[in-house]
Amino acid sequence: MKIAMIGTGYVGLVSGVCFSDFGHDVVCVDKNPEKIEILERGEVPIYEPGLDALIEKNVAAGRLSFTTDLAAAVDGAEAVFIAVGTPTRRGDGHADLTFVMAAAEEIAAALTGYAVVVTKSTVPVGTNRQVKHTIAKANPEAEFDVASNPEFLREGAAIDDFMRPDRVVVGVQNDRADDVMREVYRPLYLRDFPILSTDLESAEMIKYAANAFLATKITFINEIAALCERVGADVKKVSHGIGLDGRIGNKFLHAGPGYGGSCFPKDTRALARIGQEHGVPMQITETVIQVNDEVRRRMVDKVLDLFDGPVTGKTIAVLGVTFKPDTDDMREAPSLTLVPALIGAGAKVRVVDPQGRHEGEALLPGVHWTEDAYKAVQNADAVVILTEWNEFRALDLKRLANRMSYPAMADLRNIYSLRDAKRAGFKRYVSVGRAPYQADE
Repeated sequence: MKIAMIGTGYVGLVSGVCFSDFGHDVVCVDKNPEKIEILERGEVPIYEPGLDALIEKNVAAGRLSFTTDLAAAVDGAEAVFIAVGTPTRRGDGHADLTFVMAAAEEIAAALTGYAVVVTKSTVPVGTNRQVKHTIAKANPEAEFDVASNPEFLREGAAIDDFMRPDRVVVGVQNDRADDVMREVYRPLYLRDFPILSTDLESAEMIKYAANAFLATKITFINEIAALCERVGADVKKVSHGIGLDGRIGNKFLHAGPGYGGSCFPKDTRALARIGQEHGVPMQITETVIQVNDEVRRRMVDKVLDLFDGPVTGKTIAVLGVTFKPDTDDMREAPSLTLVPALIGAGAKVRVVDPQGRHEGEALLPGVHWTEDAYKAVQNADAVVILTEWNEFRALDLKRLANRMSYPAMADLRNIYSLRDAKRAGFKRYVSVGRAPYQADE
């Protein structure tokens, strides 16, 4: 079947490419001609492991193409996906639906036959009905249905998540639309992956509820970590102990510098706003947002506490600035709080990240970029592990310590242990949710 994917951001591009790999004819649309030119050259404007090879494969097979011409892409398509951005609206925390509704109006003018217009973007409850109203108003003769199909892709593992999902959620209003969506996801139906067909509102809510719950787990363990530091407990052991309970599970129970990225910050704020608008305050979610902000500030204090006095003129190496490994995404990354705070305190900051420099150079002015962790720590006064890239998981700590002016480490991902740090010769070591270490105590 022919599918039009409106928007070639992270969600739209990954989804469109994966649909083409299912065997569908997919046309990906974007208003940005430079992005389309990049894709047509066989290059990828985002970093996602395996995506470049999948694009090359399906373009060569004739199933995948890119264009700025929305009308041509929509013409004859049986499913038209809206996968445009829904950033947080300034002032009120709500999701900005400007791009969604603009896409709906353009789709309305381009429809030439029956199609299901599918919202892939994360949108507040009731948005799909607004999309339906917008299309019907713009083109009263249009024959279409709407569907909600939220995405659950983890950056860095998006292709595997799409091809082998925990579940696919589809919100529809009638059997005809449901049949089209079943055909879209036919390869997954045939392999018995869970596909939940529900109403529009429930599908929209599932996305927000899922992300808010995961953000809550992260924030909960970070609060427990702060308490562990005070009472002498080890948060890694606590996390393992509670995670063995099948009702809790061990995922998203890793203490660290707080959640970031494109989804959790935006979606928790949007859910809180939805609750306020409907007179049902999301008190847990609102607290999660507040505590996550506090966690980030606490990480700054951890680094500053490595020093006996002011950090003015001190050199600090920061390993990792993307919000998580295996992505180049800097959106709401903890580094955007930590690094400016260190620079503001007078420190000289060196940064190394396998994929973060492209976005980070603009977002983190005043830092010195290096390509190697050992170069970054040369004559440094402290090192901070902020993103758990694989190459930072197996560092030669002794080599690291020997290169430093003063061997002090803030391990904000708990990659190493106090024993590792001591053996390597670190004089000071702090982590998250575990007792700090000072050689001269």
